[in-house]
Amino acid sequence: MKLKLYISLFICILSAAIVAQEATLKISVSKNKLGINQRLRVEFSIDKQGGENFTPPSFTNFKVVGGPSQSVSQSWINGNVSFQQSYTYIIEPTIKGEITIGSATVKIGGKLIKSDPAKIIVLDAVEIPKDPNDPNYIAQQNIHLVAEISQIRPYVGEGIYVEYRLYVSENVSVYDTSVTEAPTYVGFWNQDIKISDFPVKMGKYNGEDYRYIVLQKALLIPTKTGKLSIDPMKMDIVIGVPSGRSDFFGNAITRNVRREFASAKKIINPKELPIAGKPENFAGAVGAFDFTVSLSKDILKANETSLVEIAVSGKGNLKLFELPAIATPAELEMYQPERKERVRISSTGISGAVTDTYTVVPLFKGKYKIPSVSFSYFNPKEEQYKTIATDDFYVDVQEGKELVRADTTSSKKQTVLSADRNFRYIATKTHFVTVDKTDFFKSTLFYILLLLPMLAIPMGIYIGRKNEERNNDLVGNKLRKAQKLAKKYLSEAQKQLGKKEAFYEALERALHNYLKAKLGLETADISKEKIAEILENKKVEKNTILQFTEVLQSSDFARYTPYTANQMKEEFERAKNVIIQLDKQL
Repeated sequence: MKLKLYISLFICILSAAIVAQEATLKISVSKNKLGINQRLRVEFSIDKQGGENFTPPSFTNFKVVGGPSQSVSQSWINGNVSFQQSYTYIIEPTIKGEITIGSATVKIGGKLIKSDPAKIIVLDAVEIPKDPNDPNYIAQQNIHLVAEISQIRPYVGEGIYVEYRLYVSENVSVYDTSVTEAPTYVGFWNQDIKISDFPVKMGKYNGEDYRYIVLQKALLIPTKTGKLSIDPMKMDIVIGVPSGRSDFFGNAITRNVRREFASAKKIINPKELPIAGKPENFAGAVGAFDFTVSLSKDILKANETSLVEIAVSGKGNLKLFELPAIATPAELEMYQPERKERVRISSTGISGAVTDTYTVVPLFKGKYKIPSVSFSYFNPKEEQYKTIATDDFYVDVQEGKELVRADTTSSKKQTVLSADRNFRYIATKTHFVTVDKTDFFKSTLFYILLLLPMLAIPMGIYIGRKNEERNNDLVGNKLRKAQKLAKKYLSEAQKQLGKKEAFYEALERALHNYLKAKLGLETADISKEKIAEILENKKVEKNTILQFTEVLQSSDFARYTPYTANQMKEEFERAKNVIIQLDKQL
């Protein structure tokens, strides 16, 4: 009897535990990147019983070639209950590009639950490898170059940003990257956002754990409507992937593979600013702004200056519109404004202030009005226009000449007096005078130009001989060429002096790039011993080979030990001398 009671109690506790947990509907895909001739497995899983009315996504731009197949599993481990019901589909893409698998839905306890969408990158048709351990296939599946857009439907004039991320799984390593084609932003005002360093972060891509770094950021402001495309960024990446083989001690052997990756093309479709409610003085300002007008002095003397400052501050497209102008009476002389911009550009947009400062000088005594000024802008978050108007300003000129008003009630004819500074009567007769003219023949300039070729001939002969001597100096020419090459390859390392890890990475990369360019070697694939053997075969002196390998070893060792700035400078000079010596002998 007691046994039945315990079993019933156990079943009640098990059911209560399963019901109490919050239900989720998850999506998982077998791969995030594939060729248009490949297939993809998509699984939707529910972690709670009672799911009904499961509705899959429409699978737009995919063809369903299998499924759905259903499975149910339930387990009890160390007092923890788990349940999973899954629906699996096999699909095949019908177009290339970045395609989104939409959300599936299921109803549990009267509540509708949605799965997250998943992004899939479809490339050109690929040769499906017979060996799943093929390094090229592994590299393609474990690295993703992604352009993340903050918003795809902004208003014209509203700022968005694009962030290029390189996602790398734990299965592979990245040794070298280079941008082969930068993205273009046609139809956008754009500004690159400086990235001070490139920290490795952890994140998820299509539900899977990845390491990633942010390669590039840019702020974009659309300047027109219509479909605006952001072309892909393309990169060459050297990747270390498992080869499927092990060494004598059982350690996995990796192989370096160089592949080109490209982000998907992005389409932005900006919305036009609404016509309804658009103020007449709207000049294209989009964002959230404050508007102020201030007067430095309102009581002054004639010919004394006062400053009128018009300022717009806030967040928005501060660099893409003009500030409103002020109007002053004719008795106040006004000069062209001085523009000042205190603007900061970040991944969240443009913020700061733009100011126009007018200098105003009164000419006569009196009280004058500077009429109010208004500024209009469109707020994209509130989706409405706003107008800010200032009050009238008054300038009180207390000292100076009185302004004499013209008496329009009477007129008196006056005789026009002729003076040198006045307008004259129309002339009725003309009087021509011959202009003095000096002949060019036998002038000073004539003799200078006549003697110039005679001086140019010996100068040309002298310069030609000097160039011939320089060209015949084979040793000197080779030395100068070697010094130029060393400077070229070590320029990046020189910029990183003082930053230990970045400096030694750049130094090692410079030495590898030099050998790659000079000997046509993929030095990332070979060891230091192999490099030494190749240089020996090229008849390079042993002392030079030893110095080259020592610099490489020192660069490796220095990353994990404390090094001073002076030691870095010494290593830089050693590397420079090694490249010069190598170039003279190769």
